[in-house]
Amino acid sequence: MAENQNILTEEKNGVLYLTVNREDKMNALNYATLEELKGIFEEVADNRAIKAVIITGSGEKAFIAGADISEIASLNEVNARKFAENGQEIFAMIENCHKPVIAVTNGYTLGGGCELAMACHMRIATANAKFGQPEVNLGIIPGYGGTQRLTLLIGRGKANELMMTGDMIGAEEAKSLNLVNHVLPTKAEAMAKAEEIIAKIMSKAPLAIGMIVDCVNSAFLAEENGYQTEANSFARCVKSGDYKEGTSAFLEKRKPVFKGE
Repeated sequence: MAENQNILTEEKNGVLYLTVNREDKMNALNYATLEELKGIFEEVADNRAIKAVIITGSGEKAFIAGADISEIASLNEVNARKFAENGQEIFAMIENCHKPVIAVTNGYTLGGGCELAMACHMRIATANAKFGQPEVNLGIIPGYGGTQRLTLLIGRGKANELMMTGDMIGAEEAKSLNLVNHVLPTKAEAMAKAEEIIAKIMSKAPLAIGMIVDCVNSAFLAEENGYQTEANSFARCVKSGDYKEGTSAFLEKRKPVFKGE
């Protein structure tokens, strides 16, 4: 894994831990951090040793408090479109990653930070986490896919309310809205929960996990027939060695040993 300036990485037992490390800036996402994130996920896609990813922020105050306002303040209409499209492309890489990606959110999870968390496959929050899309306070809207993912996750009415008012919500309310999967008292406990879920996923067939990502995402694509995607993906799984191993192990009453092929 290449050395980065703004993101700390550690690989342990097949899990890549990413920590956005700009604590003095509340881990705000600037252009350089996004480019590092892009490079990391390009490597994740190609590195068979990496089975899963956990993303968090440094310190206790914030997961990511938003985008870097100093960069936003210099935008014009032309480069603003490119700014948004670049962030959307990087977050789509995360959303479409065939390996499980879990966000462990602590403290402020706002703006681009909330958008990053929503691009992950699951979100685990600490009790002090606060979520929101406060872009209207700057005269703009979410630009990294937030208008779409927040609506899909919590519904049109509540998404409109949160984005139009710029209000923040706490972790328990976020859980009740299906914005987060679990809420734990501390960051250490939230990380342990993420590791527990990932350990369970890593015991399953990797190819099938990747196909689940494709099928779930296709449910939200108007131009794609999700049922056809599911049928095609099912057929691909049946062609795999993992399918043969899984069915044989079941019939032989033993634990399967999946190879992801």
